[in-house]
Amino acid sequence: MWKNLLEEEIEKFIQQYRRIHHCATQWGKPLVGFASVSEPVIKNIKGLISPSHTEPQEVLPRATVILSYYLPFTPELAEKNRQDFNHASPQWAQAYEETNRMFIPLNEYLIDVLKEKGHTGVVPTEAYRFDRKKLISNWSQKHIAYAAGLGTFGIHQLLITTRGCCGRFSSIVTDLNVECTGPMTEELCLYKKNGSCGICMAHCPVHALEVDGFHREKCYGLLLENAHIYRQYGSSYEERSGGSGNIGSEVCGKCITSSPCSFW
Repeated sequence: MWKNLLEEEIEKFIQQYRRIHHCATQWGKPLVGFASVSEPVIKNIKGLISPSHTEPQEVLPRATVILSYYLPFTPELAEKNRQDFNHASPQWAQAYEETNRMFIPLNEYLIDVLKEKGHTGVVPTEAYRFDRKKLISNWSQKHIAYAAGLGTFGIHQLLITTRGCCGRFSSIVTDLNVECTGPMTEELCLYKKNGSCGICMAHCPVHALEVDGFHREKCYGLLLENAHIYRQYGSSYEERSGGSGNIGSEVCGKCITSSPCSFW
């Protein structure tokens, strides 16, 4: 009941938002899941990510679940991002910024939906921030989505959902009483499943991806190159990440826009 309701509410909000704000970006059908606060991934999140990672009970003491949702981009947007091997497309940068900015009012809207039905929802402050020194988020959307059963991790370090991996995640801590399935058991990364892929590694312009590792600094270096190129869309994380002085879009997406897991 809750999953279908929230997916419908997200779609309704996006239609209105695009019309009012004249967004260039289009999004596919959203995907919603729920992660129990007692799920081992959530209980051990500080050990998995960082001792400074926020726990759900820190923002809502009576929290029961984290509502996690995924907004896929479109195949047409991914195709635009394939055209230049070295740098992200302007459309990809714009979509990144428009989505991040939309999450703020969208989450407020979903919290109102929960409130109307007698429940509380909170978005951690860290959900809109990125630690540029440690190169991590203290609210890992992809790990929360994994705990909610929305997908599995690819070699590219991103989460592959049943609707692909070209999109963005957001989440809300709440006191809903819903059934949680836990992490997905079926492996969605083709390389991890049977060794038949690995395209994401070949398509990383800076060779940041390896089978057994991820060179975070190399990846972020390319994001900064793109941020220097794409300043016209602003930086949705800038004012929430300590003011590094970067005013561009820290994006790339080359590893996911050319892979079979981009869209299913």
